Amino acid sequence: MDVLTTVSTRRTPQTEKAEPRQIRNAAGGYTFAVDDWGRVNRFLTLGVDGGTYYTSAGDLAKDNAEVILRAAAANPIELVRRIVEVSTAGRAPKQNPALFALAIAAAAEDPDGRRAAMAALPQVARTGTHLFLFARYVEQFRGWGPALVKGVARWYTQRPVDKLAYQVVKYRQREGWTHRDLLRLSHPVTEEPARRALFEYVLRGEKAQGATVENLAVLTPAIVDDFTAAQLATTNHQWVQIIQRGNGISWEMLPDAALNLPEVWEELLDKGVPQTALMRQLPRLTRLGLAVGDTGRLIAAQLQDADRLKRGRVHPINVLVAQRTYASGRSARGVGEWTPVSRISDALDAGFYNAYGAVEPSGKRILLALDVSGSMTAAASGLPLSCREASAAIAMVTAATEPSCDIVGFTGIHERRGFRVGISGNTLTELDVSPRRRLDDVCRYIDGLPMGMTDCALPFTWATEQKRAYDAVVILTDNESWAGPVHVHQALRQYRERVNPETRLVVVSMAGTRNSVADPRDLKSLDVSGFDSAVPQVISDFAAGRI
Repeated sequence: MDVLTTVSTRRTPQTEKAEPRQIRNAAGGYTFAVDDWGRVNRFLTLGVDGGTYYTSAGDLAKDNAEVILRAAAANPIELVRRIVEVSTAGRAPKQNPALFALAIAAAAEDPDGRRAAMAALPQVARTGTHLFLFARYVEQFRGWGPALVKGVARWYTQRPVDKLAYQVVKYRQREGWTHRDLLRLSHPVTEEPARRALFEYVLRGEKAQGATVENLAVLTPAIVDDFTAAQLATTNHQWVQIIQRGNGISWEMLPDAALNLPEVWEELLDKGVPQTALMRQLPRLTRLGLAVGDTGRLIAAQLQDADRLKRGRVHPINVLVAQRTYASGRSARGVGEWTPVSRISDALDAGFYNAYGAVEPSGKRILLALDVSGSMTAAASGLPLSCREASAAIAMVTAATEPSCDIVGFTGIHERRGFRVGISGNTLTELDVSPRRRLDDVCRYIDGLPMGMTDCALPFTWATEQKRAYDAVVILTDNESWAGPVHVHQALRQYRERVNPETRLVVVSMAGTRNSVADPRDLKSLDVSGFDSAVPQVISDFAAGRI
């Protein structure tokens, strides 16, 4: 063998550097580093819960926190802008990363950055729970100075008093904090009698209301009186009457005894249960017999209502989790069981697609390549579904949108050894997947595929061998590619030379790591965060050359 034939700049094993810009990933392969702002977006949308197949949640959290700290030191105002953009558009399944990053920005050295962070607090911390979580995070980076005190005070003084009252009685305590704690720390000042009455209620309790000269019991928003009455009520008739008053009482404001009564839920549903709460309560509603008949049709209609999904900032991945959990008939913690109703499962399936909004198709030839290797069995952002399952569902959105779309997966090869069948090597398999199949069925199918070693160059080597022309190749992966004889960017270059010189690559990252198989210098390659709800439209726009 001529050893000189083993040296090449066009074909390099992934366990070796193809060029100096590459860094080693957790699996031992070499990929490209994602810049800090790219990682900020990954963190805001993907988070770090659960870690990855190779990296513990703690190590991943520390690594990402360093990125956010650098961003806050370099340009805190830009960091705040990105936090607000992702949070207010509902582009992430969890608010924790945005609140954590905002807490870091609130402790920035730059006073303008701190002011920007506190000014953004009401936009990002939209509920009492969000505010309590921010309070927990911010103490990890700073003390309660004047800027923080004023910022929290504005949270209590800027929103309409009726909406504030709703937050006060709905989210009474979380994360070791109560509204009383934060009011005592922030000392908000108001001239509005109703707001002052609400503060008095929070600080001193309902017994002090009637003792004030201004008769605070009369001035306190009606929902506070409804909440107090609901806690004292003992019959379904009383609870139904309270809900019928129409002051906005929610299920969280009712005692446990009320929540086991179908009549109470019928009234709540008639008034409108918020979308996220409705999804969470589906097992209870099913056990109470409300998922069938007229109420079942009402629930199904609300679950897939695109306007309700948009107003509630419901993230598609949260709908997917609800759909998979509901269809399984068993809670993720194994503490409850129910018999799923197909109408509800189908409505959640439709709701998943509707939560992404209308996606304009690119009209291009697209290859969707799913990484179903062993590392993709890790939980996706700490949610009760794997990265491979989540990637399959996300791919379905593009498949449902694009008229010319093929779907393949990197899988292992079945090999018979005597009486046993083992899995060895890697291959690319055309998948029996289409939008006509329900999401839970697709996820089960993907989860059952034989796992191979991660080689993200396979879509290009396969398409080159098959002489299949694609305008865009979309790879959904955790970027822990290592097993291939050629790097992704090298295989892409060869594909462009032999098949289609204009082919574009979109890497949909399913984990918040610092790596990407996409070459950042390639203007026809793009790395995006898998859980960003804007991804399907971005894929379409990039494939079509609109961006």
